[in-house]
Amino acid sequence: MSDTTANESRAVARAIDALRRGWPVAIGSGAARRLLLAVETTDRHRLAAFDPDGSAGVLISHQRAVTLHLANQLPAAADAPVRIARVPWLDLDAATALADPAHDLDTPLKGPYRTIVDGAIDEQRAAITLARLAGLLPAFFIRDDGAAEVEITRAAVDGYEEPARLRIAAHARLPVDAAEHAEIVAFRNLDEAAEHVALLIGSPNGTPPLVRLHSECLTGDVLGSLKCDCGPQLHAALAALAASSWGILLYLRQEGRGIGLINKLRAYALQDQGFDTIDANTRLGFATDARDFAVAARMLALLGQDRVRLLTNNPEKVAGLVRAGIEVVERVPHALPANPHNRDYLDTKRVRAGHLL
Repeated sequence: MSDTTANESRAVARAIDALRRGWPVAIGSGAARRLLLAVETTDRHRLAAFDPDGSAGVLISHQRAVTLHLANQLPAAADAPVRIARVPWLDLDAATALADPAHDLDTPLKGPYRTIVDGAIDEQRAAITLARLAGLLPAFFIRDDGAAEVEITRAAVDGYEEPARLRIAAHARLPVDAAEHAEIVAFRNLDEAAEHVALLIGSPNGTPPLVRLHSECLTGDVLGSLKCDCGPQLHAALAALAASSWGILLYLRQEGRGIGLINKLRAYALQDQGFDTIDANTRLGFATDARDFAVAARMLALLGQDRVRLLTNNPEKVAGLVRAGIEVVERVPHALPANPHNRDYLDTKRVRAGHLL
């Protein structure tokens, strides 16, 4: 990574941190510079400081604008974020309802709104991308001037890649129910707070290990949620690793397919309204799957493993490891029976996300 790329990556990381803390961030320069305050993490005092005269508009994603029937207004006709003019009643509560589709049944009548033509379309697109990287609803209060905690360029956001500067931070013996002879290895990410772990069951014997990539799921792994199959998949994977000659479980801190716990719960609320798991994610403004499997590849490399047997039904996990330089010598199916609460969820993963049997 060049010094310029590294500096830009650090600037984007600082901007992500600032948005999560409710601080203003500026994107762009000159006439295209735009000042942003995330709707989700601000409060009335911060909004008043950011926008003392109440003139800041609200920026939402194009997809959210389509849902609100704003994309047919001439200024919003392009496939781009939409900037909405501020009116006295569009306060923080109204902006929050505007931003969060999970509230649509609670506040079904929104508007009328007037969109504004803004020449900084690329900067607005970068702003929406930045919100998604921060795991926040893609909605901002937006101004054309003012001070910001962090200043970044549009190019830095466009070129940003999830950092994977990992190092092994600690390891220890950890007997578990599935295998008494196991070792846990913790990885620290030098660019972000997430701490991933690996559980090694058995000892390397010269053959490719059986590997399971398991993304963190608080509701399924810890609370026993029946809406997904994550908890049962985790325990079945541990049993399969213990039954093999040796194996590795990579526990990735990528809750909700990478959108985070809070946004996953918002997606659950949308599922209760009738949307499937994919449409719920996209309605919130996130990708169908926002996970970064390059992190898993880096963990395997640090463990000295570049050839694996992968326990998965998800072809994207296979492709993600292969792109990052890990040879997948075999895909081992990993399927569990459905229950009445997750049958539709599993059907959606198979039919719409391409998961295999």
